[in-house]
Amino acid sequence: MKRTAVALSAAALLLPLSACGGSAEAGSGSTVTVTVGYQSKTINTVTAGTLLRSLGYFEQQLDSLHDGHTYKVDWQDYATGAPITAQMTAGKIDIGSMGDFPLLLNAARGKQLGRPTHLVSVTGYNLRGGLNTVVTAPDAKLASLTDLKGKTVSTSIGSAADGTLVRALQRAGIDPDKGISKLNQQPAVGASALASGSVDALSQFVAWPGLLAYQGKAKALYDGAQLNLPTFHGVTAREDFARRHPAVLEAFLKAQAEATDYLNAHPVTAAEKVARATGLPAEVVYLYNGAHGIATFDPAVKPQLVSALKQDVSVLKAAKLTGDIDVDSFVDDQYVKKALGTSYAQRLTAAPAPAASEVWARNSDKTLTFKSAKALLAYVAGHQDGIRAAYVPDATTGTLWFADKAVWVADGDRLLPFVTPDTAQAYVAAHGGARTVSYREALERAS
Repeated sequence: MKRTAVALSAAALLLPLSACGGSAEAGSGSTVTVTVGYQSKTINTVTAGTLLRSLGYFEQQLDSLHDGHTYKVDWQDYATGAPITAQMTAGKIDIGSMGDFPLLLNAARGKQLGRPTHLVSVTGYNLRGGLNTVVTAPDAKLASLTDLKGKTVSTSIGSAADGTLVRALQRAGIDPDKGISKLNQQPAVGASALASGSVDALSQFVAWPGLLAYQGKAKALYDGAQLNLPTFHGVTAREDFARRHPAVLEAFLKAQAEATDYLNAHPVTAAEKVARATGLPAEVVYLYNGAHGIATFDPAVKPQLVSALKQDVSVLKAAKLTGDIDVDSFVDDQYVKKALGTSYAQRLTAAPAPAASEVWARNSDKTLTFKSAKALLAYVAGHQDGIRAAYVPDATTGTLWFADKAVWVADGDRLLPFVTPDTAQAYVAAHGGARTVSYREALERAS
């Protein structure tokens, strides 16, 4: 299964820069080929990849240029951001999308090889860091991050998921280098290792944690939103390409904005489209990309995301994956500002949708929203045969999770969901009389 662009490593970035496909420079006559590198299963980049491609908005925008050229889009699907970066610095990919940590490695590699790139827009983001999660086996006795001391953890070094693991361990008082045994693995390999019992936990990015939990192959141990540090995915473009073909890049960003508006207006339909293109369960796609999903989609380059990017540099430097990176020079929002015009200022200040509980009924192209998790449980209890998926936000972090995979706490008449046992126990410890209950008991109490 192809993974998100955040699974980068130093070794991957040093792979030979082999040619792959064409670029806008390879156009013959009046035909210009624009090469876009994306990852079909990186579902927080779909507005610049999977969904955008299925909607055909980029091609439509290029057709409307009427500048004497015929444009062809070469969509190249990759498993991670490393090969996209390699091909960009070789001049073979013009526009690419990847996660925040890989974006920094993209910046460093481009500068090193004299092929500078720039962050030109954002795809999906979470202001608290909820896109990354540490999971463990369903029957594991691990209950908190501190239980990982001396254990073996699989992650992808250089990824945002590894950054989450490092920061979380540090906060827990565990040396991320000496306190655990860390295996640098691609997400699919790590998932297999977790299933076989050869690792104790897996720290990964969207959509792996949600997918494994949905399949009953893992349970959440640490919610990345507990760090309260933004994480995001974005679009990067080669500087030379942007300078030579600004109208093409602006057309891409206009198309991305259109795809973003489509996703926000039709979240269920968009999830179904992405599911068909990727093979991921639509229920998992919706967990992240839904109306109240873990990810928020907006192409605006928000200041808080740039600030988070600057903080990420220290993690990569500590891992000896890169040196200093001039984030301010890497970020270039002039093209997206021009593409979106007067709407950019509004998008820049737009806030994520408030947390909410949702039910996706069978054979429905809409979801039902509830004011409380208890109200959702009451509905589910009365319609159990008609439920496709039920989602609830963590009572402390707001991270959306599957209702039947959440840890439930009864506090008087209240029923509160949590992504992990640790956050649930923290709430219980701070509220006398509160106690954890099973999902079945929670349903019974709500009905």
